[in-house]
Amino acid sequence: MDIPISSRDFRCLQLACVALGLAAGSIIIGVSVSKAAAAMGGIFIGAAGLGLLILAYPFLKARLNLDHFLPNIGSLRIHPQPGPDHGEGRSSTNGNKEGVRSGLSTVSRTLEKLKPGGRGTGEG
Repeated sequence: MDIPISSRDFRCLQLACVALGLAAGSIIIGVSVSKAAAAMGGIFIGAAGLGLLILAYPFLKARLNLDHFLPNIGSLRIHPQPGPDHGEGRSSTNGNKEGVRSGLSTVSRTLEKLKPGGRGTGEG
């Protein structure tokens, strides 16, 4: 048995379900003592949010015209800017590598000192 329903009535029913879900979730979270009950209220609120998104989807699709935006988002590219020149024929990457090497050698010397029986323990 099919009952005809208008589009306007359907949207109103959807909005009523969303409002009921938000109200129920808020009440459940407000009066809950346990974390499980609060989680159930969160599920109600999440379902109401999803219902609101489904309700608003045709409007958002018509307003934002996603077919226009999506190809532009896919063609975005990041172009890094070159850093400042350090002069003296050295590039910035070489200076950075030397800094990393000296940092690693400092760490390795510290680890050698911390090893039992290693150099520089001061025993003996």
